Amino acid sequence: MADFNKILDAGDVDGGIINVVIEIPQGSNHKIEWDRKNAVMKLDRVEPLAFAKPTNYGFIPQTLDEDGDELDALIITDTPLPIGIYMEAKVIGVMKFVDDGEVDDKVVVVPADDRHTGNAINSLSDLPQQLIKQIEFHFNHYKDLKKPGTTQVTKWGDIEEAKEVIRESQARWKAL
Repeated sequence: MADFNKILDAGDVDGGIINVVIEIPQGSNHKIEWDRKNAVMKLDRVEPLAFAKPTNYGFIPQTLDEDGDELDALIITDTPLPIGIYMEAKVIGVMKFVDDGEVDDKVVVVPADDRHTGNAINSLSDLPQQLIKQIEFHFNHYKDLKKPGTTQVTKWGDIEEAKEVIRESQARWKAL
């Protein structure tokens, strides 16, 4: 497998079009993570099926969030995406999130060229409120069977806040 962090960068953050690598398809209960040291996708654990991911899940190359991992992305599509592909994605917002006391934000994106599906999603306000509620519920509770109360969605941020989170994560990557 290619070392995404050597091949890809975060993309055009200021322009709102970034690169995202898919780790977990929507609907999967497999917690797959990018193993930076070995440049391969790794099955970290199998979650209870009740906590399957409500969206595709991935990371933004050449970024580090405050938890020391690549900055996460929630990729909104109509169908699951395959593990290990990368895509150009349009930033629409950020979910501010704390996991075990560590900041673990999630940038929310859609495919950069979503015009073919007729979905003109340009911000979080264009998403169905029910989807926002499902995502928030998932992340507030997906560890409840193991470590109740250790995760919390603290707020949702707009596109500019998402870009700032990405820029801060790029700076941490460069300092690494």
